[in-house]
Amino acid sequence: MGEEEKRMKRVMVTFDVDGTLIKSTGNSSNRLHRQAFSHAFYQVFGLKDVSIDAIQHHGQTDPLILVNTLVHYGIPSDVASERLPDLKARMIEYAKEHAQNIGEGLEVLPGVISLLDALSSKGVAIGLVTGNLEEIAWMKMEGLGIQKYFTIPKFGGFGTDHTERGELIKIAANRANKLYPDGFDLRVHVGDTPNDIRAAENGGALAIGVCTGVFMAEELQKASNGNAVILPDLTNAEAFLKLLGI
Repeated sequence: MGEEEKRMKRVMVTFDVDGTLIKSTGNSSNRLHRQAFSHAFYQVFGLKDVSIDAIQHHGQTDPLILVNTLVHYGIPSDVASERLPDLKARMIEYAKEHAQNIGEGLEVLPGVISLLDALSSKGVAIGLVTGNLEEIAWMKMEGLGIQKYFTIPKFGGFGTDHTERGELIKIAANRANKLYPDGFDLRVHVGDTPNDIRAAENGGALAIGVCTGVFMAEELQKASNGNAVILPDLTNAEAFLKLLGI
């Protein structure tokens, strides 16, 4: 019976990327991703020396960062939104052309590799839910050597799919359900921002917050409807698995 219960415990876990699985480091912090934004701003609107750091962008999707940055620099919101397809295409174009530099200014956070390995060995469906554009998100996973732990075929919800993070949880669940027609007993999303917590809960997943980004535990807990689990980091794989009941 014990083995049958284990077999029947179908679990799906999605992870945010920046601040959850990986962190930016040094003067070249997340350089390629930032340069892709700058490339898009210049190619589509002719804007030079434009930085996404002009706005508060932690926890936002790439499309929202594109629009909000452009609005900050004087481009009307409707004009920026209309050009989103071009902007996203230019970002992906730049990232692919400079893929060899994807790991510059990035490193995997402590405990992540051990946790992904443990989840994979338990048969957990592992995907991404991130504001990153899909191609850039998987390039980061590949460049930092952790893509091999994710479920094949790859699945998730990305900034390529929608501007609102809450929708990405639902998109990832729909994609996973096509891969696993029997569905899941438990869906979980792990992230480091209040937007991750709200998105998980609005999308019907258990929210697990980690304090490895710029937000403190109190801020993450405040974003929850009361059911979120807040962890200091992802270094205790055994406790994480116990939390999932596997």
